[in-house]
Amino acid sequence: MKKLSFLPPLFSAARATGLRAWQTGRLFQRAVRTALDSIQDVLRAEVQKGNAQLVIDFLTNKGLPAVRALLLERMAARLLLRIGLRGVLASSVVGWVLPFALEQLIKVGHKTGLFEKLRANSTVADTLRRLDELKQATWKSLAPDHGTGAEVLPDDAELPRQLLS
Repeated sequence: MKKLSFLPPLFSAARATGLRAWQTGRLFQRAVRTALDSIQDVLRAEVQKGNAQLVIDFLTNKGLPAVRALLLERMAARLLLRIGLRGVLASSVVGWVLPFALEQLIKVGHKTGLFEKLRANSTVADTLRRLDELKQATWKSLAPDHGTGAEVLPDDAELPRQLLS
């Protein structure tokens, strides 16, 4: 009787699939981080030029269509330069990464109430700081760090026994 040995090729195929999924996950994280950096650069540049209200209108979807198109074009151009790909592949990656990152940025901004804070304080330094906070909160929502077990304790909380010894 002939012995079928299909398990070793099956295991190697599963290992290769897991490796590809891991690599794709890292590539996706890199692409999203680069997209967030590109979005942040364009928004910060506009705020530094004195167009903070334009940025707030863009993020709350109240801006003029021409302004939105111009800002999106600038973000896409920065992302194309940073991503390191060429041709159709680059424009394809930008076409799905940039809208995803921007959508997540806007969701987090609405959830945290950051847009109301931006409207209340119109100084350039405060707006830039809030944009940095928005980027950090968006990145935490997209790539949470589940492995550390870190948590923020109140000032009057007792330290766990592990930390005391």
